[in-house]
Amino acid sequence: MLDDRKTAILRAVVETYIETAEPVGSGHITDTADLGVSSATVRNELGQLADLGYLTQPHKSSGRIPTDLGYRVFVDSLDSPDLGATEFDKVETFFEHASGEIEQMLGRTSRLLSELTGVTSLVVAPDRDTTTVRSVQLVELAPRVALAVMVLSDGTVEKGTIETVDEIDEVGIAIAQGHLSASMVGRAVGLSSNPAPSGNEAADRLVDSARAILTAPVVAGEIYVGGRATVASAFEAAETVREVLSVLEKQLVVVTLLRDVLDQGKKVSIGNESGVNPLSECSIVVAPYAVDGEQVGTIGLLGPTRMNYPHAMATVAAVSESLGQRLSEG
Repeated sequence: MLDDRKTAILRAVVETYIETAEPVGSGHITDTADLGVSSATVRNELGQLADLGYLTQPHKSSGRIPTDLGYRVFVDSLDSPDLGATEFDKVETFFEHASGEIEQMLGRTSRLLSELTGVTSLVVAPDRDTTTVRSVQLVELAPRVALAVMVLSDGTVEKGTIETVDEIDEVGIAIAQGHLSASMVGRAVGLSSNPAPSGNEAADRLVDSARAILTAPVVAGEIYVGGRATVASAFEAAETVREVLSVLEKQLVVVTLLRDVLDQGKKVSIGNESGVNPLSECSIVVAPYAVDGEQVGTIGLLGPTRMNYPHAMATVAAVSESLGQRLSEG
């Protein structure tokens, strides 16, 4: 546990380095941090913080920069930051006017996040198999062709065309839709059950075909990435840029990484905490979003370890809450 003076000096170093990207010296802290101590005292404290692993010195004659541990102490000391009024209004306005299918909304949300923060954004779509079915409908398109439509609690609409060997009539459609609804509505897609036979063989075959289409396996947690171009400006080394971009192409790695952060009870993963070597110079800020009170997906930001953590955390919190509310409205 650091004493109050060391904590204040560490905070000053982190905040200054985030703002300037330049090593921070004792003179700057003495002039700006209002600590009431001499530059020599600050210099001594900086040396002790370095010895304890909170700061490092890139060059012998330069100032100090935070280590992962230094950033961790800084992040853990933050209260729940609020988003500025102008940006909060922008988020509210965005979701008030958001429309279209969920895939379009999530893609636009990823772009909004990146525009607000200047770093790469990540939006993980709800896992279809754990999402509740709101409604199922069958529509006759031709004597032997029907359309199956399923609406999920997060607003997702899935549909598929069914070709049958039987001629479809209104009675068969009604029986099949009733059995589909009874076995699927109000349940998670992955937990819906096979209905008992209706006594109408044509309707039962239609039910089987519709269920095969609507519950077919899909890729879990599709991810939408916004602001890939920001990676190039965030890191000096071209190799780091290539490695980060390579990770962003691996959907399963990114989805698992975001979920792991939340599973650890964290909102932020810093540098090597992720356990993914190519991201050792990156930090990740995450938050879940919920539909009808049920956590269904995750949003996050990926940027350099010197990202603006208070702003990033406030933005992710505001966007995740607004996204969940919008999806709950359907």
